[in-house]
Amino acid sequence: MAETAKAAPARTRRTRGTKTPRASTAVPPPTSPDAETLVGYYRQMLLIRRFEERAARAYTEAKIGGYCHLNLGEEATVVGLMAALRPSDYLFTNYREHGYALAKGIGADRVMAELYGRSTGVSKGWGGSMHLFDADARLLGGYGIVGGQVPLAAGAALAVSYKGGDEVVMCHMGDGTAAIGAFHESLNIAGLWDLPVVFVVINNGLGMGTTVENSSAEPELYRRGAAYRMESARVDGTDVVAVRDAARLAVERARSESKPYLLETTSPRLKGHSVVDPARYRSKEEKEALKAADPLARMALELEEAGVLSHDDRDKLDAEVMAEVDAAAAFADESPAPEVSTLFDYTYATPVPGELRRLPADPVFSS
Repeated sequence: MAETAKAAPARTRRTRGTKTPRASTAVPPPTSPDAETLVGYYRQMLLIRRFEERAARAYTEAKIGGYCHLNLGEEATVVGLMAALRPSDYLFTNYREHGYALAKGIGADRVMAELYGRSTGVSKGWGGSMHLFDADARLLGGYGIVGGQVPLAAGAALAVSYKGGDEVVMCHMGDGTAAIGAFHESLNIAGLWDLPVVFVVINNGLGMGTTVENSSAEPELYRRGAAYRMESARVDGTDVVAVRDAARLAVERARSESKPYLLETTSPRLKGHSVVDPARYRSKEEKEALKAADPLARMALELEEAGVLSHDDRDKLDAEVMAEVDAAAAFADESPAPEVSTLFDYTYATPVPGELRRLPADPVFSS
């Protein structure tokens, strides 16, 4: 009698319907960094502030073209988030990304040159303000399409998971992105496949000119993680140490447990949506309240009161940062524009036979 073949063992499938839902994670109490660390954070915030102010000026001088969105008022969030990452971790951003590039370690000269559209820029002059990219720094792009970066970040996290790496992907976005389909699709996939990605919603209270309360049925955006059994939290985005600690918790969960995380930071921007937005939708009282809550001024006062940074020390630091920004602007001014012949150099990652490289003024057929 022939031997009966043994059936292959059934593949174990996780039953998600019986999984205990994860509750929102409490934000850890802020720790007390040493004085040197605090001064370092303050200097980074100051660099971002002065850089963005210089960028706004350069835009009015027609040295920067296209769109330009600034991190003014969000410096504590930017520095706190980047302090939680390792150099090997990946970052995806939206179009408000100058400060993130600076805090990720990319030189102010290369970032400013990119804003000027120069060949020495971080994207060789072809990206501009909204499309900073540096593979060495693992900044995998600023994206002009609202939410365009979110599915890509989930894909990068899938690649990390597939290769068995220990890197974490952080994906930052504005509050308006939390309402689009790609946001929910990406969170669903990340939760379903346990991807090492931290989604960060930078809630500045306005999707362009519309308040979160008027555009979202649930204005506490971190709560949306509950739909995907994803741990989530909300943190005061004007406190650099609180942001850093909350982000560290999120990153550690993603790294050690390969679990996605949704973090919301409340970070009001001081100016309009872009440099050409006068923000007339804000009342005088709102503008005064924003000015009073300026995270840079707040941290400067706290450091002075703690005896960490005197008024004279702050002035010296400001002069040092301004010199760095001035040098970056001079570098951008003196750098050449990219050659027209390089326009198609990065259309494809590898050579493509028959690739069309004809410019608008070129003849259709060569003689």
